[in-house]
Amino acid sequence: MGYVVDRWHRARPPAGAKECGEHKGKVASAAHGQGKRWQARYIGPDGVERTSLWRTQAEAQKEITKQESAKLDGSWVDPDRGKTKIESVVFDVWLPATDTIERTKREYRGVMNRYLIPEWGDREIRSIRPSEAGAWQNLLTTKYELSGTTPNRTARLVRSVFRLAVIDRMIPLSPFDGIKAPTMVEPEINPPDVDTVRLILDQAHHDRWAVMAELDAQTGLRSGEIRGLHIDKLRLLHRTLDVHQQLVYEPGKGYYLDKLKTGAGRRTLPLTQRAVDLLAAYIAKYPPPAAGPYAGLIFTMPGGQPVGESTLDWAFKAMCRKAGAARYRWHDLRHHYASVLIAGGENPKVVSKRLGHTDVAFTLRIYAHLFAEAEEQTRSVLDAAWGRPSDTRKNAQAESRQPTGSQPESGSQEGKVCELRA
Repeated sequence: MGYVVDRWHRARPPAGAKECGEHKGKVASAAHGQGKRWQARYIGPDGVERTSLWRTQAEAQKEITKQESAKLDGSWVDPDRGKTKIESVVFDVWLPATDTIERTKREYRGVMNRYLIPEWGDREIRSIRPSEAGAWQNLLTTKYELSGTTPNRTARLVRSVFRLAVIDRMIPLSPFDGIKAPTMVEPEINPPDVDTVRLILDQAHHDRWAVMAELDAQTGLRSGEIRGLHIDKLRLLHRTLDVHQQLVYEPGKGYYLDKLKTGAGRRTLPLTQRAVDLLAAYIAKYPPPAAGPYAGLIFTMPGGQPVGESTLDWAFKAMCRKAGAARYRWHDLRHHYASVLIAGGENPKVVSKRLGHTDVAFTLRIYAHLFAEAEEQTRSVLDAAWGRPSDTRKNAQAESRQPTGSQPESGSQEGKVCELRA
């Protein structure tokens, strides 16, 4: 239990000590008359003693009661850690606790250095008010001119810093609680259809680009995933492909194979027989490097060097230009793959799994309009399937009995419909 200490007087005065002239029956301490008289002391849940100074004994006792109650109901907050500067919370607490790969952590560090640290870096974590949290989110679009999905993604990272501060007992509540996150503005996806993709493939000036593009259209691999495709991850007899790594580039380090950003990215994709035959023919014609840092990579440049992301984009844009198609990006082949699955009536959860998304809600948000089109197609199929042949014959007979050029009677149901239309 906590207790209150009188700082101005000695708890165990020696025998014969001179009585305090101001407070009868007390012996003055060295701190007499300096600062606040009463000190509240208690042991925190972490075993560390905490102290605070108060003007009256009643205030100090109230603080003890408050802290002991918070310890019991689990709402206790470390008052000292609440004074931690936000820059320290971000880089010393939040970033090390983030469960992601190092390359992503470097991206997160860049986001924080651009948008959070310049605004709040030297502020105490406990000092941010909800009104300030809302104003900071507005700065993302006004001051920093972010658009699309970027304001939402940036805000979500910063909000997670404060959520961790709550869990870590730095602050009782996040200032973002009750503050709506920036609206997620997803651009509408309009991927190329199958005929357009085939037209683009015909314009490839090398087998490498044609095979990579067609394989991507049939698997939806990300750029780094297809460029990091390894011979050991192919199981052609089973017609499957394991996606477990990606090719990345880091300044000063060069190209290297890295694990995927999330566990959901690790997946096994079914391959069509056409894709199997395509890969088998390509590997037979262009065997992967047998040695070196990129040994086993299926798609490489002359000399066994890996394919760069910008090189792949350049090749695909050149193919689109020669085909007279729209200025598609390589990533649009991934969207094409998703659109084909959706149009074929594939379950949204399966589409999400095939794409390596973390959750199906993300998939539904990106491809909402495509799923809507698929829903309309479903209605048409059901209408056609549930139409009764007897009803169809009756309608045909009624139409045949109707004299040519005659008008329906005004009292009939058809006449009423005609009147309404007029």
